[in-house]
Amino acid sequence: MNSLSYLNHLPHFPDPQQALDEPNGLLAVGGDLSPQRLVEAYYQGIFPWFNDDDPILWWSPEPRAIFLPKAKPLNKTMKKFLRKTQWRFTINHAFSQVIKACSEPRLTQKETWISSDIQDAYIQLHLLGKAHSIEVWDDKQLIGGLYGIAVGGVFCGESMFHRQTNASKAAFAMLNQHLVKHGFKLIDAQIMNPHLETLGAQPCPREDFLSTLKQLRNQVIDSKAWIAQEVCFEL
Repeated sequence: MNSLSYLNHLPHFPDPQQALDEPNGLLAVGGDLSPQRLVEAYYQGIFPWFNDDDPILWWSPEPRAIFLPKAKPLNKTMKKFLRKTQWRFTINHAFSQVIKACSEPRLTQKETWISSDIQDAYIQLHLLGKAHSIEVWDDKQLIGGLYGIAVGGVFCGESMFHRQTNASKAAFAMLNQHLVKHGFKLIDAQIMNPHLETLGAQPCPREDFLSTLKQLRNQVIDSKAWIAQEVCFEL
């Protein structure tokens, strides 16, 4: 029987396979959000997720929600839409703005798990070249985007937002195109939900996910992949 670990008494994470069945995937409590701790977590397929008034909670759910990057991610409807729009797309131009926008409660939510502590921690990871963002612009207005962590050939998606219809879908499609171009093999979407399903996410057994992560996490990616840049769709 699996049991919960308390990181205040442990220097490292337990085996992700030891996560609880209920609540699904809860592995450990406590620790901190230092860059070192976060990098170790993602390297092992573990991520933090907790409310502002909770202790830090670490997760490894069963199953895992994943995407396999596609060479041609756009359907006909989205291609038609993007041909008409004047939107611009950038990488790592406004990470702090993106994570702040992602932290704003949705219409169906009263609060957000992306607290000021989480924002500060991931901004630190961004400054260290570990966390990255995709931005969607309408003229000079930020209207959509997403952010996540790169671990070798795996991109661990954290959150996305939109302020205009289709902006988050377009951001995800741009991420997909960019990852394929630079040799990424897997997108980790963590926990399945209806929105991820509409984007094409697939459930993956935790054991298979962790095995694939071990194969890809030391993959060397061109350092130019994440320089701040403007990018365009290959329609």
